[in-house]
Amino acid sequence: MEKLKLNLLKPLKVKCTDTDCKKDLHCFKATTEMKKRDEVGVCRECGVNLVDWHRLHSRDLHDVEYTFDALKHELIRHHFWHVEIDQRALNYAKRKGRTALRAAVRSRIKTSIAAPNNAYDGRQTPMEGSGNPIHYAQHATASCCRKCVEYWHNIPVTVTLSTEEIEYLTNLAMMFFEERLPDLQDGGQHVPSVRKD
Repeated sequence: MEKLKLNLLKPLKVKCTDTDCKKDLHCFKATTEMKKRDEVGVCRECGVNLVDWHRLHSRDLHDVEYTFDALKHELIRHHFWHVEIDQRALNYAKRKGRTALRAAVRSRIKTSIAAPNNAYDGRQTPMEGSGNPIHYAQHATASCCRKCVEYWHNIPVTVTLSTEEIEYLTNLAMMFFEERLPDLQDGGQHVPSVRKD
C-alpha cells in the first residue's frame, strides 16, 4: 500500500508592504513618490483613505478601539492580530504573567526602537515563530520599527522616544495581549518547556 504524504502548511510570508485591497487589507506606508505628491495616509496600492490620521495621531488610549480598528485595516497588522501565536511565545507570556510581561514590553521598546535613526530599522523585530509574544504585539500595534511608529503614531524617526511615548506603546502592546491572551494571569505560572524542532 502506498503511503500518502501530507504537505505541511508553511508559515505565511507577509511583508510590510503587502496588500489585499479586495479584502479591505491595505498598506498605508507611503512611498517616496507618494510623499513628494503629498499622498500620505492613503493605501499605496488602491489609494483608499480609511484612517482618520488626526484622530489616530492624538494617541488617546481612551480611543484605543478606533486605533485598533484602523490598524487592522493594514494587511501586516491584520495578520498579527489574527495569526496563531506560536506555543513557545504563549508559554513565555504565561511564565511572565501580565505584570512581568509589561516590564518586558517596556524594556523591549526601549532597546529596540527608542533611539532615533537606527541603521537596522525595519529589521529589529522578528516575525512570528520567534518564541516571543512581544514581537507579535509590536507588529500588530505598529511599534516594530521607527518607520511604522512614525506613520502610525506620528513620532518622527529623528527623535528619541520620550518616557510618555514609550509608555503609550507599552500600553498598546498590553491591550493587544488583553484581546489576544485574555486568560493571562497577573503573576507568572509554571509552564513546561517546549523543545525547539
